[in-house]
Amino acid sequence: MPTGVHLRDVRTQLFDAAERVLLREGLTGLTSRAVTTEAGCAKGVLHRHFADFDAFLAEFVLDRVNQLAPQAAALRQSAGTGDVAGNLTNALTALFGSVAVAVVPLVTFRDELRARLRQDWPVGIPVLTEAVDIIASYLAAERDLGRIAADAEVDLLAPTLIGTAHLLFADRSATPDTRTLHKMVTTVIASVVRE
Repeated sequence: MPTGVHLRDVRTQLFDAAERVLLREGLTGLTSRAVTTEAGCAKGVLHRHFADFDAFLAEFVLDRVNQLAPQAAALRQSAGTGDVAGNLTNALTALFGSVAVAVVPLVTFRDELRARLRQDWPVGIPVLTEAVDIIASYLAAERDLGRIAADAEVDLLAPTLIGTAHLLFADRSATPDTRTLHKMVTTVIASVVRE
């Protein structure tokens, strides 16, 4: 690799490269060499900006969690429009169609990464716990609007939806069809929907 080449926003380039490698090659293909090769830079660039590869991966995971903010805002703004099951189906498709599914095994597979993430994220798997918060917030907004029951346990429904959707999307080689996902969502929320 050439050295001395100026890179703009190195962190973003490296994170984007890590995402591409992770999605294409999975956990075993995600190495510092693969990331820097994908980013088109020398291996030393990564180590100049991060203490080690696990520090890089921790920042990568947190960056990808932060990228969920626009999806969260869009879902929250959809409260009161369309139908609840459709809104949730679309949100879960967007969430699990992203790098989120690949990040979960990355975090569970690497002990040092989990230890570093605990400094900023004390409980749970970052992407999944953030997704639960996003879904719970949306369900609470729908409850406030009267579209789901006032006594709906949104803090139980949200992890049920996320966990079940994660199981459907866990096989990255076969994305579930929208009908299957919608049927799952409809079943989970059937007792609380008041539309």
